[in-house]
Amino acid sequence: MRIFFFITIFLSQLSFSSDSNYVFGWTQLDNPDLMTPRGGTSSGPNVDLDKTPNPFWKEIQNDELTKFEKDRLAILAMQGEHKINFDFMETMGFAEDYIPPKPYQSWGTEFVIAVEDEKHFISLQHIMVMFFEQDDGTTSDPIVVKHWRQDWKYQDNSINEFVGENTWERKNLSYSERKGTWSQTVYQVDDSPRYEGFGEWKHFANSSSWTSNETKRPLPRREATIRDDYDIIIGTNIHTITPNGWVHEQNNNKATLDNKVIAKEIGLARYQRIENFDWSAGYTYWDETSDFWKKVREVWGEKTKRSKKIKVNSDVDGDILFATLFGLADYYKNGNLDAIEKIETTIDKHIEKRESGYGYSITVE
Repeated sequence: MRIFFFITIFLSQLSFSSDSNYVFGWTQLDNPDLMTPRGGTSSGPNVDLDKTPNPFWKEIQNDELTKFEKDRLAILAMQGEHKINFDFMETMGFAEDYIPPKPYQSWGTEFVIAVEDEKHFISLQHIMVMFFEQDDGTTSDPIVVKHWRQDWKYQDNSINEFVGENTWERKNLSYSERKGTWSQTVYQVDDSPRYEGFGEWKHFANSSSWTSNETKRPLPRREATIRDDYDIIIGTNIHTITPNGWVHEQNNNKATLDNKVIAKEIGLARYQRIENFDWSAGYTYWDETSDFWKKVREVWGEKTKRSKKIKVNSDVDGDILFATLFGLADYYKNGNLDAIEKIETTIDKHIEKRESGYGYSITVE
C-alpha cells in the first residue's frame, strides 16, 4: 500500500498552479478566476531544450522512401528524452447551467525507448525521471516511474475497444478499414489495457501526422477521482512529429454510457527534446527490470489474445494491481529473481475465467 500511496501522490502532483487566467479560456465568464489552471504545486529545475533537429524527422523527408518506411520512421521518431507539457480545457458544455471546470496543466520529464522494433510492429515504453524543487531550495533525488506504453501495429485485424465499466471488447476490422493503417494501443503503467485506435499516417514535406478513428477510453487520471458525471471519453487523437519532438492532440467528448455528452474538451501534450539532463536513474532502473516487465507484457498479451471481452479493475479486496507489480519489480531489481514467477499469479488473482459459446471470456474483477 505504501507503494500505491507514493505513486498515486506522485502522479497527481505533476502539475502547477498559476495566478493568471488561462490564455485560451472562457473570456466571457462572470468569474474569470475559473480560468486559473488547476493542479498541484510541484515544480522542477529548468531544462535545456535540444535545438538540434530530430534525426528521425530529417530522415522522413527523404523522397526516396516508401510511405510505409516513412510511417515506421514517424513512429520511431517518438523515441528520445523529453520535457512534456500537458494542457486540457473544456470548450463547451451540454448540461443545463453548465459552468466550465478549471483548465488543467501538468508537466513531466521522461524518455521513450523502443522495446520491440519489428517490420510491422513497434513498441515504445515511456519512463519518467523526475527531479523536484524542494522547500529549502534544493533539488530532490531522482524519482523513477515506469510510465505508459504504446504499441503500433500495421494493418491490425482487430482492436480491443473500451466500452465502459472497466471493460474492453475485441472488435474485428475489415481489410478495407485497416488497409494502410496503423493501430495504436495504449497501456496503463501496469501494462493492462487502456485504449486502442487505428488510423493512417500522412506525410508532408516537413511534418508527419497520424489521426485516429473515433476512440473510446476510460476517464483520465486527472479526473477519475474528482468527476462522476461522465463514464467514458470518446475522442480523436492526432500524433504529429516536429523538428524538436512530437505533439499529441486530443479532441474529446465526455459522455455517459446512455449516450449523453456532458462536455467537449481539447487537449495538447507537447513532447520537447531536452539535453544536459541526468537520466541515469531511469536507464539503470530499466536495465535492471526490463526482463521483469517483458514477462508482464507477455502475460497480458496472452490474456487479451484469448479473450473476446476483458474487464479490468486494479483494486481487488484492497490489493492494487499496479502497486503489487511495481513492488515485485523492485524485488526483482534487488536480486530476488523469483519475483518474476509471481507475475502471472498476481494478474490471475484479478481474472475470472468463464466458458462462453465461442471460447474463453476473461474478466478481471
